[in-house]
Amino acid sequence: MSRFMKKFWRSNKSILLFVTLMLVFRSAIADWSDVPTGSMKPTILEGDRVFVNKMAYDIRLPFSHISLLKLDDPKTNEIIIFDSKVADKRLIKRVIGVPGDIVAMQNNRLSINGKSVSYQVDTQFNDKTYQIEQINEISHLVTTSRVPSKLANFSAVEVPQGHYLVLGDNRDKSADSRVIGFVPRHEIVGRSQYVVLSLDYKKWLPRAERFFHEL
Repeated sequence: MSRFMKKFWRSNKSILLFVTLMLVFRSAIADWSDVPTGSMKPTILEGDRVFVNKMAYDIRLPFSHISLLKLDDPKTNEIIIFDSKVADKRLIKRVIGVPGDIVAMQNNRLSINGKSVSYQVDTQFNDKTYQIEQINEISHLVTTSRVPSKLANFSAVEVPQGHYLVLGDNRDKSADSRVIGFVPRHEIVGRSQYVVLSLDYKKWLPRAERFFHEL
């Protein structure tokens, strides 16, 4: 090691170690992710920054998707973050079907393993409807358009082993498994359960009411 490098290391050792540990932490333990689109509305809004628990399912080799230890598998209704090879970007969606499930959709209404999912209208506007969707006794809001898109229907499919069927809560405006196909288990980065902070892009003001908002 040259004299310059030794001097540089002695002078900056603390900050270099801090930066390294921070990067490892964000890569393998926890991070946050920006949400630039409305595909998960009304659950997640454009401008939300969501917390990503990267140890929810695996302990991974930092800076990679290599699992060193499997801790759990994604469950139905959980919101996951994954690096989609097909879409060539990081996405956030809701798990609807796990390996072995048979899932179908007709007019934006799901059936899972032959059982129709329960829906209840919450609010209606001119062009959209907010509905309460209940899967396995867990409820969340979904958005549908008055004029359904071509994504509103698909025939029954079986989720293959090692894959997951995911949908956006904004059902007519989400490029999810209906577009990119099933999500491979190894692409899943982590799980999100709350918003860290939020910025209204139209007004460029923080949405304080969404800070640490549970999803």
